[in-house]
This record gives sequence, C-alpha cells and structure tokens, in this order.
Amino acid sequence: MATQVIKSDPQGKSADAIREAGEVLRGGGLVAFPTETVYGLGARADHAGAMERLRALKSREPNKAFTVHIASREDAPRFVPGFGGLAARFGRKAWPGPLTLVVSVDDPSSAPVMAGRNGKAAEAMYYNNTIGLRCPDNGVAHGLLRAVDAPVVASSANLAGQAPPLTAAEVLRNLDGKIDLLIDAGRTKYAKASTIVRVTGSSYEVVREGVYDARIVERLSTVRLLFVCTGNTCRSPMAAGLAAPILAERLSCRPADLRARGVVVQSAGTSGGRGGASTHALEVMAKRGIDLSDHFSAALSEEMVQQADYIFAMTQVHRETILRLSPSAEPKVRLLLDGEDVRDPMGSEVEEYERCAQTIERGLRDRLQEVIV
Repeated sequence: MATQVIKSDPQGKSADAIREAGEVLRGGGLVAFPTETVYGLGARADHAGAMERLRALKSREPNKAFTVHIASREDAPRFVPGFGGLAARFGRKAWPGPLTLVVSVDDPSSAPVMAGRNGKAAEAMYYNNTIGLRCPDNGVAHGLLRAVDAPVVASSANLAGQAPPLTAAEVLRNLDGKIDLLIDAGRTKYAKASTIVRVTGSSYEVVREGVYDARIVERLSTVRLLFVCTGNTCRSPMAAGLAAPILAERLSCRPADLRARGVVVQSAGTSGGRGGASTHALEVMAKRGIDLSDHFSAALSEEMVQQADYIFAMTQVHRETILRLSPSAEPKVRLLLDGEDVRDPMGSEVEEYERCAQTIERGLRDRLQEVIV
C-alpha cells in the first residue's frame, strides 16, 4: 500500500495534518515529518511494533537507541533527571534549533518518562547510559510532537547508507509503501543535518558539525555578561570586576577559572577605547581584592552586543545607545539599577568612586540573580 501523503500549508495552517499524523504515531505507525534540517522518520519509543519496523528500515541493531525528539526544551528533564549545567545551557540557547545533545543519564530507569514503561522503551531511547535529545525548530514537528502523549524517537527519513531527504519527494523515493504517513511541507529550511554535541559534565565534544559549526557551538556553550558605561574606565570595569567573584562562588571556582567554566564577563564603553581603569577605580577595587590594573578600555561594538547573553547598562542613555546599535537586543538589555542611573564618578574624589562601587554592588545583588550560568 502506498504511503499516505498530507500536504501542510506553508503559511502554518497545518492543524489537520498534525492531528492525523498524531493519530498514526499514537497507534504505532511510522510518520515522516519535516524539521528545519532534514525530514525525520518518527515512531513511538514505547510501542514494540513501531520500533521493530523502524529498526528494520534503518538496519539498526536491537540495542542501539534513536534520538528522542521533544516539543520543548522544558521536556528535557523528563528524559534526563537533574538536567542542568552545560547541557541545560546549550538547551536554553539553541533549542528549538538544529542541535542534537548527547548527555549522560546514570540511571535511565529513574527518568520520569520511564514511569510505567518497560526496558524495551529504554532501549529505544538510551544507550550506554546516554541519550540523544533533539528539539526541532519547525512548526509541524513541534505540533506533532506535542500531539503525541508518548515519547517519540526519530531518525532521518531514509534507508541506511542513503542521503537524508530534504523534500517529501526524496522521502517517497525510497520509503513509499514502507511507512504509513508523510507530511509534505516543502523543502527543509537549512537543507543540512543538525549538529551533534556530546556533553560530559562541564565539557563538550562536537561529534558532527551540521548547521552549526564548531565556532557557533563554542558561542552557544558560553554565557556572556556585558556591562556598559561611557568611557569604560570606571563604572563598567568596576561592575565586571565585582560580578566575577559572585559568579565564581556560584560555580564553586576561582574568578580566573570562569572562562574555563564557560562564563565570560566583559565591559565596554559607548565612547570607550582609550586608556586603562581610572586611578580611583583601581583604588576602590583594590580595597575589595579586585585587580583592574590589566584593564584597557574597550569600545562598544554591535558584535559585542549580539554575542552577549546579558547586558547591563549604567544609565538609560547607555541602554538607548545599545539598542540603536542592535534593536533586536532589547530583551537582554537591562539597567543595572531598576529606574535609576549609576552616576559617573569621573573627575570626582575617591569618596565618590566608593559610593559608586557601593551602588554597583547593590545593583549586582539583584541583577545577578537573573543570570543563569
């Protein structure tokens, strides 16, 4: 029997296709569906018949797992108890998106998704105490995964050894009659496989470059905080210097080890780029055990803004300047103090710098609680 093909409206009117495909998946059928990378072939991980058919089509050994596809990053803890650290950082920054994470699971049987399910379901999802998780950035895929009240695993919708399909026609070329249903949503967005990253504790390995290359993966692995003032000689470098030990304490490391832990604290000035930290800034920071002697003023750039995950402006004027550089950065730009500017102590006596440092410390107590590292 020929595979049933349902076309999905490119404008997003895909409810009927999702509903019908969801019924097929729930019933133990095989469904090919679009993602932003390639077409995937999905099956219920806890349906023995569906997994037997999927393994046969993909020539996959009985104990080898498939990648679990989830509708939302918030679903990850169902499969990985205590999902956090670097893996969660990747999830926050890259999902939904073309990144597959391979993470360790000490005891798969303790995962919430395994409640009431047998070892066969575990074999479909876990291999050598690891699991592959993928959260596609595609409306049809998202809707389908949300519609199925069961874990769904998927592989590329091709026979073993063949190129992953980028269109529905390529899926049918080899799988027509072998699968139950295909959602045709046209050519995939990236027309390239997802990037696979294996995360072990606080380190990672790029297993396969795909849509994201190693440079982008490195950026995704890093949390960047950016403090912005005018000249980048007193307020913002003091803020960065004061923030580092607070974050280091949270990660149980030294401030010097933050970068190795994937946390970068930077500062810049809207008119920066000349000279080092001011003499009084050096003095009040030294009293706190913070050395700014190596600091050199940096000029704020659009690239800095785009790469930062959290941006804290000293004044409303600085915030407006940042948003002129990059309007899309609005969600991540905050004043260090709610509704209050941090006054510039430049040209004042050391006592004003001390008051400025205390003001910055007050702002950091609140703002750094918002930072997820």
